[in-house]
Amino acid sequence: MSKIQLSTTNEFIGRHIGPRDADTQAMLELVGYASVDALTDSVIPDSIKGTSVLGGSAGQGEAEALADLRAIAARNRPFRNHIGQGYYPCHTPAPILRNLLENPAWYTAYTPYQPEISQGRLEALLNFQTLVSDLTGMQIANASLLDEATAAAEAMTFCKRLSKNKAAQSFFVSVHCHPQTLDVLRTRAEPLGIEVVVGDESALEDFSAYFGVLLQYPASTGALIDYRALVERAHAANALVAVAADLLALTLLTPPGEFGADVVLGSAQRFGVPLGFGGPHAAFFATRDAFKRDMPGRLVGISIDRFGNRALRLAMQTREQHIRREKATSNICTAQVLLANIASMYAVYHGPQGLQQIARRVHRLTAILAEGLKQLGHQVEQEAFFDTLSLVTARPAAEFHAAAQAAGINLRAIDAARVGISIDETCEQAAIEALWAVFAAAGQALPDFAALADSVGDRLPEAQLRRSAILRHEVFNRYHSETELMRYLRKLADKDLALDRSMIPLGSCTMKLNAASEMIPVTWPEFGSLHPFAPADQAEGYRLLTEELEAMLCAATGYDAVSLQPNAGSQGEYAGLLAIRAYHASRGEGHRDVCLIPSSAHGTNPATAQMAGMRVVVTACDARGNVDLDDLKAKAEEHRDNLAAIMITYPSTHGVFEEAVREICAIVHDNGGQVYIDGANMNAMVGLCAPGKFGGDVSHLNLHKTFCIPHGGGGPGVGPIGVKAHLAPFMPGHGEQLERKEGAVSAAPFGSASILPITWMYIRMMGGAGLKRASQMAILGANYIARRLEEHYPVLYTGENGLVAHECILDLRPLKETSGINVDDVAKRLVDFGFHAPTMSFPVAGTLMVEPTESESKEELDRFCDAMICIREEIRAVERGELHADDNPLKNAPHTAAELVGEWSHPYSREQAVFPLASLIDGKYWPPVGRVDNVYGDRNLACSCPSIADYQDA
Repeated sequence: MSKIQLSTTNEFIGRHIGPRDADTQAMLELVGYASVDALTDSVIPDSIKGTSVLGGSAGQGEAEALADLRAIAARNRPFRNHIGQGYYPCHTPAPILRNLLENPAWYTAYTPYQPEISQGRLEALLNFQTLVSDLTGMQIANASLLDEATAAAEAMTFCKRLSKNKAAQSFFVSVHCHPQTLDVLRTRAEPLGIEVVVGDESALEDFSAYFGVLLQYPASTGALIDYRALVERAHAANALVAVAADLLALTLLTPPGEFGADVVLGSAQRFGVPLGFGGPHAAFFATRDAFKRDMPGRLVGISIDRFGNRALRLAMQTREQHIRREKATSNICTAQVLLANIASMYAVYHGPQGLQQIARRVHRLTAILAEGLKQLGHQVEQEAFFDTLSLVTARPAAEFHAAAQAAGINLRAIDAARVGISIDETCEQAAIEALWAVFAAAGQALPDFAALADSVGDRLPEAQLRRSAILRHEVFNRYHSETELMRYLRKLADKDLALDRSMIPLGSCTMKLNAASEMIPVTWPEFGSLHPFAPADQAEGYRLLTEELEAMLCAATGYDAVSLQPNAGSQGEYAGLLAIRAYHASRGEGHRDVCLIPSSAHGTNPATAQMAGMRVVVTACDARGNVDLDDLKAKAEEHRDNLAAIMITYPSTHGVFEEAVREICAIVHDNGGQVYIDGANMNAMVGLCAPGKFGGDVSHLNLHKTFCIPHGGGGPGVGPIGVKAHLAPFMPGHGEQLERKEGAVSAAPFGSASILPITWMYIRMMGGAGLKRASQMAILGANYIARRLEEHYPVLYTGENGLVAHECILDLRPLKETSGINVDDVAKRLVDFGFHAPTMSFPVAGTLMVEPTESESKEELDRFCDAMICIREEIRAVERGELHADDNPLKNAPHTAAELVGEWSHPYSREQAVFPLASLIDGKYWPPVGRVDNVYGDRNLACSCPSIADYQDA
């Protein structure tokens, strides 16, 4: 009888890593190494070998890890939340949950930088922009920001740039704004020399000292304030006005754009996105058309393709503000696309009447609650309100909080004598009666709900009611049945290329498997239904999750402490530099403000440095892409009295392990600076070397790259920072939720907490041995591609042994001279082969940066290499004159199905256009549009859904 293994085996590592053993050996043979250990031994510099502290622990199987995480989740206690403060329980409609949030066609897509293969998610984002513009009454809106507080911070700096009151250095913030917004504003303002003045706007008579004003509408504690006269007085003093608004309230109330606001911002969370202990949630930012070129974040615009048909794209390069480096208006390069798409589809599904019905019901329940509380002897502070009340209680507020929590209810703590209550779309009669029971004295009869429902009217002031129509576009008035919505979501997804269709070989972006077992816990109610400001004893599961995850990330990086608060890589960079800044100040060296940044660095680095109040000094790179040590040493010594930091990426932005990284760190340390190591390329290091052990003082990590949180079409992201012990006291935090350290960088204490289980699951299942193997296989995959393609496209940079790290840069610049074919032509031709293009023209113009990741099989790597070789043969045909210089498959790419069945006038065949490889016949991807005209789109900018008349004309 054969022996059967009865113990459970961990199959996950083999499921996550693409190549099988035989494939791995074949790849190693081509690269010229006997084993992956031998390969990585040649790639990793001797100076940093052995720095990893991860260890070789075995991972858990999927079922075992899920069971352990389920036990952690059970430690959370989801109460009914009436805290409000910008976060509200809501219903995620089931067809949106199943067909969008849980659908890899949506969550594994990348940022829509290649518009021809992104038309579906671009349309969903255009719907979001239209929704926001319509409800806010503004002319233009972006495709989302990170959260309401960071959107407010962006609004502050936006007002500073654009206000005509140039002498003013102060920003007035209403005392009625959410407290977490004030925290983030103060953090952002201090390095920029901006004074944040918090006060009661009703007492403010002179605006001349302020470049801008931030108001909350409705107020954080519930009041509805008519801001018309105040906005006029602010404008008369040349101050700009930003309004943080509630989208659901705006379905019934006069939009800020109609009473003069210059910026309207807020959170779209209550449009179908779970609370999730604070995120991820899509913020919105809307402004006047005149200010569009200064607006932070991404903007979806309408253009045409090469056939003159309507096509969508990211417009005006707002998606790449960080390319402006230290002159950038923002460092944000991540939106919250997946969450914005959920919010947009929530509006599509409910439509204008449905949204207004939800808002009216929420308001009427609040009015009934208020009247009943008055009957019980409590003072309701607001005469006019939408969904939130503040009470002056008959007894100390603490008594009512205790009674509420005993009943499984959370109220908002305002102060010792006042309690806040917010109502939401999930509330029913029973929820109102449960609240009355909390506030009733012993033996006191509860109000009669039915009687009050018949007698209580609205508490919305007549002067502040909305008169303008909302959401008139067809898209918000058609898909109200589940069948229609399901088909609409499928139609959009079918237009796009995501990781569920093919490899996405984007260098620096690490588009790897987001395993189903990692994603499953995201929608567990134990994680999704907690309010970020719920009492700590209700979030014991999150405490365990975050503590364990922080320890895992410390082990992976060699750092001593981790903060999970930053909710994007850009925010992680910012938090890291703030920690450095605060550390220097604590030592009496607050004058240190020079940040050295290599010329090859990702553009967010210098943008972040200027946001942190630092002066950027650029250091040179040598011909091989390495930091020029002589130039670095000279500049470090020149600025030694004021040197704050260096920001480097490792492995380098050029995709190689620089041999001199320890020397770089030592030069900066010797001159009084700190070393920030950008963690964008951690996928080459985990288990092999550790930045916290070879000289780094702080790194941010992209959990949406190395650690498997999906990109979601361009967001969500998580960008925690790891720090050495001396920087630990200066990590970001919120005053009451966490021990206050450095200021908050995001609205919620743990940033995008609800997606942290993804990374916990990944690390737990991979274990130390699996994580090391993943890094090794990522390096093998990149070197395999480089070796297969090197005779067709030169590999621009390699390390000492002729090897690359986890990505390689293919130099296409010589082809422009010999054939007229440029990097755009190759990128668009790849669409005909069913691939997303690699990263274009970064860090070197005219190149493609390819990163295969460890998740892709040898078959998929070969399919990509075959496509690139076939494209090179077409270029050779152009060079030989066998294909027309201007009318060839590359210049006309991508080719659509509509073009194929139309009149064919090209000198090459239909078959060469759409089936250049026989393998494409089975499972061909058809791009919905031809090549998009970027110039036309910027010259004829339209950033919301076309009118119904436009559709009829088309």
